[in-house]
Amino acid sequence: MENKKIKIGLIGLGTVGSGVYKTLRNNNLVEFKKIAVRDKSKPRNIDSLDMSLLTENAEEIVNDPEIQIVVELVGGIHPAFDLIKTALKNGKHIVTANKELLAKNGEELFNVAEENNCVVLYEAAIAGGIPIIMPIKTILAGNKINKIEAILNGTTNYILTKMDMQGAPYEDVLKESQMLGYAEADPTGDVEGYDAAYKITTLATIAFRKRIKVDKVYREGISKIRTADMKAANELGYKIKLIASAKLDKNGNADVRVHPMLVSKKSTLAHIDYVTNAVSLSGYPIGDITLSGPGAGEFPTASSVIGDILAIAAEIGTTDYLLPMMRCHHHETANMIDIEDTINKYYLSINAKNNKGVIGKIGTICADNNISLASIVQKCVDQDNTANITVITELCREKDLRRTIDVIEQDEFINKVESIIRVQTLN
Repeated sequence: MENKKIKIGLIGLGTVGSGVYKTLRNNNLVEFKKIAVRDKSKPRNIDSLDMSLLTENAEEIVNDPEIQIVVELVGGIHPAFDLIKTALKNGKHIVTANKELLAKNGEELFNVAEENNCVVLYEAAIAGGIPIIMPIKTILAGNKINKIEAILNGTTNYILTKMDMQGAPYEDVLKESQMLGYAEADPTGDVEGYDAAYKITTLATIAFRKRIKVDKVYREGISKIRTADMKAANELGYKIKLIASAKLDKNGNADVRVHPMLVSKKSTLAHIDYVTNAVSLSGYPIGDITLSGPGAGEFPTASSVIGDILAIAAEIGTTDYLLPMMRCHHHETANMIDIEDTINKYYLSINAKNNKGVIGKIGTICADNNISLASIVQKCVDQDNTANITVITELCREKDLRRTIDVIEQDEFINKVESIIRVQTLN
């Protein structure tokens, strides 16, 4: 007797959904029962699409008793949260790429999943086509991971790479990115760091085995980065990247954040360019490893979704408790370190009047506020007789740095602190 195929309900037939459908429609293990879309009449880049599968009512999928796996690829909180919750209560397993939903409502959904003996897999929600969640939960399960540094947003990495390579201003590169389809018409989610913050929240939760609250994650975007900062960083031996990082201190407190960073050219992440993503993990006994690859796109992201679908499908009918290693087993909430209490190195770009003693005065102000300087350089004097001064601090506390900036900007010879960017510290 021929085995019946596992029936899938697909919610969303956009870029990633199309890649999933094209890849799996002739698969021997699974078949599509229904596909929910907003508009059935919309033209789609799919040859020989079976139009009878399409519905504009996603409730048909989550309430269909024959469907065993629901794949959610519409993103956002509404209606995704209600649809997934209903599907779980109806005993369906979930595959999703919804990073915002996981960051904000993951705890509730994982609890509902466990109550109904269901699995929620989300490999595609973190780094597109890069396998990271399943390796952490399986092959790396014996490791104590205590540090993550990652490039998790292709749009911002593309913009920063183009600014660096071409010396073009942020505004120009953003417009180009929008024309090429890398950036949305409203790019806020990417360029202000929200997307990366959602991803590092879930990634840190998995790696540290403690729940990370997204509203406690510090977030800063790339919209204030200048071409002058790019040039200065290169001269100092760095590249500027939007880094999503998470660290555990010796007491188990979590420091989780997203912000631009001067990354040493000795670091692997400094050489991750354009839309490529990368995740560097540090732990015991593995040491340091980096995984990199395409962080977005139709087939790279679809690859992760498909891997999750087939992992679930292969288990259905073979056990009463599917994929135990992939389930959520952590219930402790991490104590989060406030950004003001973190210790960092900083790059400062200061515009000042070209007066004698200005550099010495900056050094004195820093010393008075518990900040030591690694370097301070005046590169040039502009036609208006102002000087551009570049400062790299030693390690210091964020609250001390902020207090120092306030004092510097009140000085009569300082026009403006143009840029403040944290600097990567290599172990």
